[in-house]
This record gives sequence, structure tokens and C-alpha cells, in this order.
Amino acid sequence: MKTNRENGFTLYELLITIMVLGVVMAVGIPNFNAFTANSRMTSTVNDLHASFLLARSEAARSKANITICSSLNPLDANATCSGTLANGWIVFQDDNGDVARDPGEAKLRAYDAPPTTININSGGAGDYFSFAPNGLGRGDIGVGTALQIVIMCDARGNEFGAGGASTARVLIVTPIGRAAVLREVAQVTAQGGCP
Repeated sequence: MKTNRENGFTLYELLITIMVLGVVMAVGIPNFNAFTANSRMTSTVNDLHASFLLARSEAARSKANITICSSLNPLDANATCSGTLANGWIVFQDDNGDVARDPGEAKLRAYDAPPTTININSGGAGDYFSFAPNGLGRGDIGVGTALQIVIMCDARGNEFGAGGASTARVLIVTPIGRAAVLREVAQVTAQGGCP
């Protein structure tokens, strides 16, 4: 008599597979949440840092004033300087140097509002920075204090994260326009830390 062999899983094999999958997910999902939060923070601070690099190089290249400012409507064709960095920001050619985007002034780049989970604090200073045609910062223009420090935090605050870096970030801008990102817990604390 010929017997046919049937292929498939036994109930025990299926239950063991589901149990192993459950253990992997129990370990992996919290790590995935931290990975997502770290990615959002890094993306936001890198966008702001890239804005300074773009503005500085474009000012020197075009021999024109280039300004970075917060904007309530950064993605609109007629975006203006308003709001805070938490609303988004624009980089534009500031022909008359008044740190306000007027009709006809070219918008070079726009950044939409970062995720609402990220708190952006500029320490009460203005939400603008302007570069002169030589590529150096113009300092305070008379419409408030130019941006110097931006602290970015999320619900985790300023604690040790992956690789020993802080879960928060600080962007420091020197008066001449050189921007740097600080990511160590002690550095963030020294700049005021998270609220």
C-alpha cells in the first residue's frame, strides 16, 4: 500500500513560531519607537543646520544678503517672516536687508513645521539670522536679537540616548554665522537644557 506524505506545519511548530515572533516584537517595538524619535530629532536639527550652510554659501556666491527666518506659511509662494521656528522657516534673498521677505525677493528654500513632538526653543531671541554679501553674519539688524541658540527637545528631555549622545539637540550660531550642532548631555545642559 502506497502512503502519501502531506506537507505543512504541525500545531506545535506553529505555536513555537508565534511565541518566538511575540518575544522578538516585545523587544523590538520599544527600540523602534526610540529609533523613530531619534530620527525625527536628527532630521529636524539637520534641516536647520543645512539652512545655515545654504544661506552662508549662497550669500558669498550671489553677493547678496541672505536671511533665514521663521514663517507661519513656509510652503506658500508668498511666504513671509512670522511665527516661530516651530511653524517652519524659509531661506530667502533679502535684497533690501530688512530681514522681512518682501514681494519679489527670491525664496531659496522652505522647511515645513517639524513634528509636533519636538519642542523648539530659541531662548527668547529673534527667529531670524541674516548673512551679508561676504558670507558673514550681519548680527542684530535692529528688529530684535539675531538667532544664537536653538534647543530642540521631545518628551524624553535631555537624557542619554543611543551611542551615549543626548536625546535633545542644540544648534549654536556664532555672530559670524558659523552653526554647530551639540549633542552631548552636558553640552545641552550648559545651554539651558530642556524645559
